Amino acid sequence: MAEPRLAEGAAIRRQSLASAALATFGTSVAVAVVSLLNVLIVARALGPVGRGNVAFLTTIAYLTSQLALLGIEQANVNLASSEPRARAALATNSLIFSVVFGALAIAVLAGLIAVVPAVGGETSAGLRWLTLASIPMLIFQTYLLLLVRADYAFHIANAAYFVVPVANVTVNGLLWALGLLSVTTAVATWIGGQALGTLLMAAYLRLRLAGFGRPDATLGRRALRFGLKAHGGRIMMLGNYKADQWLVGAMAGPRELGLYSVAVAWAESLFYLPTAIASVQRPDLVRASTTDASRETTRTFRATVLITVPLAAGLVAAAPFLCVVVFGSAFRGSIDDLRILTAGAFGIVALKLLGNTLTAQRKPVLETAAIAAAFVVTIVLDIILIPAHGGLGAAIASSAAYTAGGVTVALIFTRACGGRLAELVPAAKDVAALGRSMRRRLARATPEDQPFAAERPAAADVEAAPGHRPLKAP
Repeated sequence: MAEPRLAEGAAIRRQSLASAALATFGTSVAVAVVSLLNVLIVARALGPVGRGNVAFLTTIAYLTSQLALLGIEQANVNLASSEPRARAALATNSLIFSVVFGALAIAVLAGLIAVVPAVGGETSAGLRWLTLASIPMLIFQTYLLLLVRADYAFHIANAAYFVVPVANVTVNGLLWALGLLSVTTAVATWIGGQALGTLLMAAYLRLRLAGFGRPDATLGRRALRFGLKAHGGRIMMLGNYKADQWLVGAMAGPRELGLYSVAVAWAESLFYLPTAIASVQRPDLVRASTTDASRETTRTFRATVLITVPLAAGLVAAAPFLCVVVFGSAFRGSIDDLRILTAGAFGIVALKLLGNTLTAQRKPVLETAAIAAAFVVTIVLDIILIPAHGGLGAAIASSAAYTAGGVTVALIFTRACGGRLAELVPAAKDVAALGRSMRRRLARATPEDQPFAAERPAAADVEAAPGHRPLKAP
């Protein structure tokens, strides 16, 4: 099939979707292992209360930075994929947006804490300000991540992702050995690791891609218009991921959050595969016709569900070992939290893969509608269940929310992109195809033989895609 030629910048080395997804998934697993080792070090050294305070502060920084993105990162990947000539201006615009939005986010959050001190948890003012100061950098990091992925530079995105936990476990392990690990040093180490990842992507963009060009106000307005349409869904999805930890910390205390955060750390391992696949599919889905995008996403969804089933079952069975043997008897209360959270994995697969396709096909409002269903369930059930049941209530709320969101996005996806709900249900032929795919990959088969291997869109399909601007050769 004819391939569209991309203008400007370094030559794009496209991998098959299977290879890129496996590399990204492998990085996610490696990050999870190293991150859990870091959590173990902090938990062993500081106990449930100390671990809870660290989780609370880093959650505040991360959640606030994501709230302040205003969807610019979603516009970045779509615009950079379809209009390569705009990449230099997108990079500079991203830097400006991160400074402005970051400063506003700090001001709003500081004011909220002043009015409602409980929002700041049981931490010192100095430590909170240190955490808030990292917000503009975290915003810029996310903007850069999507720009790098738009250029198929998944190896750089993966490296930036991996350097954060490596820095954390190295520094925190050394401080623990010296008896110097505290909540303050753990939070400062986390911020330093995030800064390293950001610098790596910025250096790659400057040296190997389009670099930082003149800011473009018109492009900025276009990015903001598209971003605001997608932002509501991203915020509500983030609320499903992280708001529960904030609420548990504020409503049930740091000890309960310490237990719940350990369960979340293990349960999130089930989210890595759909997240990796959605990330590497995105540039192709932007270029593909709606029919092609729907077909590829449906096929990928069925295979991902089949892989998730045994992973989820294994996590449920291993919960006592993962929570008690690994972290210690003080974390026994996290076993039930983990088992309940596991049930929500299938809803996450649907939200990640089907929702990603809707936004790639310039239908971000539809993805937002699906995520809204999950968000409403999360907030309502969190408010009802957390005060009486702590982390267990948050786990029930999260699983129910993920499931509700998964069903909703499946209904919307089939209506907007074509197809039937029955096509999303794995069948015996999918099991056989997945088995053949794994055997072929072990035998180093060609990418075209893989069920995850996306067919690159023909030039005609690219030009026919709604809202797409044809790409011209230099």
